[in-house]
Amino acid sequence: MTNWIVFDYGEVICGRTDALPELASTLGVGVAEFEPHYWALRDKYDRGASDLEYWGAVGDALGVQVDQSTSDTLTRIDIQGWSCLEPASVELVSALAEAGASLALLSNAPSSFARFAEKQDWAQHFRVRVFSGDVGVAKPDPAIFELLLARLQAQAGECLFFDDRQSNVDGARAAGLRAHRWQGADSAQAVL
Repeated sequence: MTNWIVFDYGEVICGRTDALPELASTLGVGVAEFEPHYWALRDKYDRGASDLEYWGAVGDALGVQVDQSTSDTLTRIDIQGWSCLEPASVELVSALAEAGASLALLSNAPSSFARFAEKQDWAQHFRVRVFSGDVGVAKPDPAIFELLLARLQAQAGECLFFDDRQSNVDGARAAGLRAHRWQGADSAQAVL
């Protein structure tokens, strides 16, 4: 029995960020030089590092000084890059919410993105929203699934979880959730 349907955000509700060229340009480097550091250092950001700590670490890796003003600019660009919604995903979430489904969001995302996201119309469909940057733990760590279940006041088997990353699906399954790899709204609808 499914009491909760839980969605990831990045590359599920939204598409992949398109901000990397602008972020790299802001730091005065090429995308090919910038992108490996953007991803390699992201886990600490998703686990609660501040915007300045993250962008400062990216800058250090590139030999570029990042002050508070630059960090603020990079954060704004980054949030916008992760804000392009997938229409079919939003339609699915809206339809589920209208049908009375209990929806939750579990996203590896920094706190600055969480503050932006919780003000967006699409976020209101989710009764519970857990952002890794707010809780200091990220998928696929078992602790984030335990925290999610506590917030939902649900048993693992009562939750159906969708994520685009197989490692997160595997982590959810290990925690007892019924989890599926996200392959688009039509595929998810078939599972539902």
